[in-house]
Amino acid sequence: MKGIVTRIESKDYYILYDGKEIRCTIRGKLRLEAEWKKDKLLYTDLVVVGDYVEFSMNEDTTGVIEELPERKNYLSRKAPRIKGISEKGKRFEQIIAANIDYTVCVTSIKNPKFNNRVLDRMIVAAESCETKPLIVINKIDLEKKKKKSFWHEIYSNLGYNVFSCSAETGKGIKELHEFLRGKVSVFIGHSGVGKSSILNSFSESIDQNVEEVSEVWDKGVHTTVTSVLFKLDNSTYVIDTPGIREIEPFGISKEDITHYFRDVAYFSRECKFSTCTHTHEPDCQVKEAVEDGKIVEERYDSYLRLIESLDEEEF
Repeated sequence: MKGIVTRIESKDYYILYDGKEIRCTIRGKLRLEAEWKKDKLLYTDLVVVGDYVEFSMNEDTTGVIEELPERKNYLSRKAPRIKGISEKGKRFEQIIAANIDYTVCVTSIKNPKFNNRVLDRMIVAAESCETKPLIVINKIDLEKKKKKSFWHEIYSNLGYNVFSCSAETGKGIKELHEFLRGKVSVFIGHSGVGKSSILNSFSESIDQNVEEVSEVWDKGVHTTVTSVLFKLDNSTYVIDTPGIREIEPFGISKEDITHYFRDVAYFSRECKFSTCTHTHEPDCQVKEAVEDGKIVEERYDSYLRLIESLDEEEF
């Protein structure tokens, strides 16, 4: 039998099959083989939400995963640093979800404040994993029109699909829902930006916990503790994920980054040196574009900060 993984709790894998969730474990032999491969491949997850797996049923209606999945793609990031360990070097790849059409990068215009650097890193992670990034700017009811349209226009002009929404008032929610119909979409973003609130608005069958954002720290509370997949109809699935404190794209070199910043990539074609990193080289058309206002300074600063973060680690 074949089903899709909806959530994982400790060593239990819940698989949606014939309208029901089946609690499964992984066959011991498969786990041992995968653990050996994991050390070689530097990834941390054997089975993740969104995986299609083959499983067999036990007499007590639980199941056993018999074959590990083949994925068309997956969204990942560098695994968070372990507290107390400071040495530099390689970090494992943490897979967030598998078989994704859209990576929905959720931000909020306020409470917490919009952060384009975080958004840019989510976009880079999405595109480098061969998923399509889609941008949601939530809580637009909290800001003036002039403010909330600025970032919408910036990213729309770069060719991204951008939705300005309010889970509170419902503005833009129906349009977003319709756009995602027939696809598998994973929602990522900082705690408090409203991922779960948006998903709750999609269907009465989704009832994710939601907490208020701290007014003192302007940070959200982690209410989603594990990734969960919801089936909206026969061809539409959405995945809620825990709020991320950091998103570091995995397996990207400094030379790769230019390709994932569309504005930087466009002007880089005219640079004098093909190996230009657009940081210090002479006759750099990217830097000229920033000075001329053709590239938004905040975007260029985001690009530089991502370059700097790669200088701190070895791949």
